[in-house]
Amino acid sequence: MTTVHYLVARYADNKQADELVDWLSSRFEIGVAGRREFLRARGLPFADFEDAVVCAVAEACGCDGIVTRNLGDFTGSPVRPLSPEEFLMDLEGTGKQN
Repeated sequence: MTTVHYLVARYADNKQADELVDWLSSRFEIGVAGRREFLRARGLPFADFEDAVVCAVAEACGCDGIVTRNLGDFTGSPVRPLSPEEFLMDLEGTGKQN
């Protein structure tokens, strides 16, 4: 959420960023990172700890995928990485189903 807000605020404005956070919050569950997720992240084979935490939280929440522009950062992830385009195709029912 923080990255989405930052990007929209940077390239549009804070009002649109706030509206997008509200829209996303009303349609998606928000995963929480606690002790268990941070410890799990330490055991995952990621070069970047933040990516490992995202993966651990997604795994704990039972997510079907992680939407990222950096698919290579999630090689070996137990949760399927998806590009934004793949996510939108899956959302529309036109993409591959897993």
